Amino acid sequence: MLQSDLIDVPETAVVHKPLAHDSARLHVQGSATYVDDIREPEGALHVAMGMAGVAAGELKRLDLAAVKAAPGVVAVIAAADIPGRNDIAPVFADEPLLVEREVMFHGQAVFAVVARTRDEARRAAKLGVIEIEPRPPSVTIADALATGARVQDDYAFARGDAAAAVAASAHRLEGQFAIGGQEHFYLEGQVSLAVPGEGDEMMVYASSQDPTETQHIVARVLGVPDAFVTVETRRMGGGFGGKESQACTWAAMAAVAAKVTGRPCKVRLDRDDDFALTGKRHDFRADWAVGYDDHGVIAGYDVMLNARCGCSVDLTPGVVDRAMFHAGNGYWLPDVAIGTRRLKTNTVSNTAFRGFGGPQGMIAIERVMDAIARERHLDPLDVRKANLLRAGLDRTPYGQAVEDFETQRLMIEELERTSAYRARRAEIAAFNRSSPWLKRGIALTPLMFGISFTLIPLNQAGALVHVYSDGSIHLNHGGTEMGQGLFTKVAQIVAEEFGVPLHFVRITATNTAKVPNASPTAASSGTDLNGMAAKIAAAEIKGRMAAFAAAHWGVPVETVAFRDARAVSGNHAMDFAALAKACRLSRVQLSHAGHYKTPDIHWDRAKATGRPFFYFAYGAACSEVAIDTLTGEMRVMRADLLHDVGSSINPALDIGQVEGGFIQGMGWLTTEELVYDARGRLATHAPATYKIPVASDTPPVFNTTLHTRPNPTASVYRSKAVGEPPLMLAISVYSAILDAVHATSPTGQPRLEAPCTPESILKAIASLEGEG
Repeated sequence: MLQSDLIDVPETAVVHKPLAHDSARLHVQGSATYVDDIREPEGALHVAMGMAGVAAGELKRLDLAAVKAAPGVVAVIAAADIPGRNDIAPVFADEPLLVEREVMFHGQAVFAVVARTRDEARRAAKLGVIEIEPRPPSVTIADALATGARVQDDYAFARGDAAAAVAASAHRLEGQFAIGGQEHFYLEGQVSLAVPGEGDEMMVYASSQDPTETQHIVARVLGVPDAFVTVETRRMGGGFGGKESQACTWAAMAAVAAKVTGRPCKVRLDRDDDFALTGKRHDFRADWAVGYDDHGVIAGYDVMLNARCGCSVDLTPGVVDRAMFHAGNGYWLPDVAIGTRRLKTNTVSNTAFRGFGGPQGMIAIERVMDAIARERHLDPLDVRKANLLRAGLDRTPYGQAVEDFETQRLMIEELERTSAYRARRAEIAAFNRSSPWLKRGIALTPLMFGISFTLIPLNQAGALVHVYSDGSIHLNHGGTEMGQGLFTKVAQIVAEEFGVPLHFVRITATNTAKVPNASPTAASSGTDLNGMAAKIAAAEIKGRMAAFAAAHWGVPVETVAFRDARAVSGNHAMDFAALAKACRLSRVQLSHAGHYKTPDIHWDRAKATGRPFFYFAYGAACSEVAIDTLTGEMRVMRADLLHDVGSSINPALDIGQVEGGFIQGMGWLTTEELVYDARGRLATHAPATYKIPVASDTPPVFNTTLHTRPNPTASVYRSKAVGEPPLMLAISVYSAILDAVHATSPTGQPRLEAPCTPESILKAIASLEGEG
């Protein structure tokens, strides 16, 4: 019996129900208001960037005379015109808003044009004379390893002696594995509107996952206190991590333009410029060695994760640390060493992306599992199951005890049955024997993903709840809505607390003037943190209302309950709206700012000890693919997903997150290839050259099931986070492609790099032929 089976989850009226996204109708109608839909104030101006044409060098001359004389131009802004600090870096002060002297990547913003229309600004930006003394850029991981450049010191942690364990093992393998980056490709590009107020006040409407950080950086570049800047975000048209730190740049640029001109200013990046100017998922190269026995059980694992970080630190510390945390997935690794190099290149600074480094660390160990199975002629699933965490062997490489590890094994076994994995593997083997050119492959892979920010101070949230005298409820919190349904889930929690229908709760835009000092909506923690903060706020108000009702009725306060939009106690009952009005007339406070901080987590990075995660979310996926060995073309034929969501707050939204995350991960590992030329210019800078999955890429057989046992950890309503983990279900697609490549030759270890483009697949097949 699982620990979660012993948890009693009470009946609910609103929570745990598959209710529609709060903006679903608006999305379908095209009437949901995004930043670019906000009615522009009279006199609003538009901003475009003048960009560097080389990836590395020194700015020698900047002639903007022709720009200033261009039609419609109101102002031209260079680094010297920034009123505060020319610094947009989240922490390390290593990235300017506009180039002062050193050019760090191709396309870096050198100046900004402010004009009456966006078209005039973009045309004028082409007229600037930018003279740069170039130097050879460092573009690739190999380049950075040769130069030795880092954005952060190397970091590692270990258990036992991995090198000795590998050397002493009965069997050993080693290899290199290239893992590509990924463009966020949010449907709504980077955009901000800044409106100057009285004195030094600035109102910024930003498409940002982190309004608080945006507030800090806007205030910094303006040279004013944070309290003078208000940032508001109602919704984003996608974020995926690309609007965490990266949105700050464009908010800051709009604000500087508004400060210089005294007029409202908007920045909306063209899609090509968005590609060139914003960070991606970090690409990695994993250098690994593993030792194991006849049954594929690992004795030692030694891996070096080389991460291409780009030109500045940005969020690299958290991203690459999380890759390390997930480099063991859900496996027991007796002796293990996990090292990282955080490499500096003359490319745009890489940043947060769904999974925040976890996918890169996790796919490396899964590649190793496949290699072991290939070498020992074992079923890869059997190798995976043989290495899972288990009783007495239940600690991660960084020492955290995993209390509900049995969930992972049970989910794998359940999916093995429901997907008919064994029977299909036999069918695929028979097909491959009779098919000379088309080959099929299948794989079932697990995931174990830690939930919490690994930067401990970020594990906190605030929420503001008001109950008005007519019974309607105003909800505001520090989380942001990017389509994932966070606002709906938090509103469900508040409605449940008050015992009212969901429509009683009015969801309002995230605003730094209402809930200050919020954490970014990231690390899959949006509902965990903001939902709990809102629950605390609602419970405080409900307690005051219950105390009033108890006194009014002359009953013990503990007998007062809230349900069906009423307060009740025995034979006493009052409509929620009537009670709210009565409380108002009796001067009962009906507003509260709730605050929540995640308990029981800590991490000492210097000593590499602690409990960085509040709990773990699990998943398993079985994918089947077909490849054409003549062209390298690939198709995912079927996917069966089983994902752990705890006691889901909203199953409908969670299914959407699981399926969407899988497809996005599938894109990362199959079609989404970032190509830089030798000069450091991004060649795949538009939809014409960068291919995300489309509807027709969805597997024709696509089965998704939620694993809904209550979270044994005391999360909000015993739910589990669902934002990031499902992306890693797509690792099964990579492993299935590898399995199909294996079918082209009985022996050898193919060099299949990710993403598995047709070229990559053909190269992998050729590598086997070369061994033969």
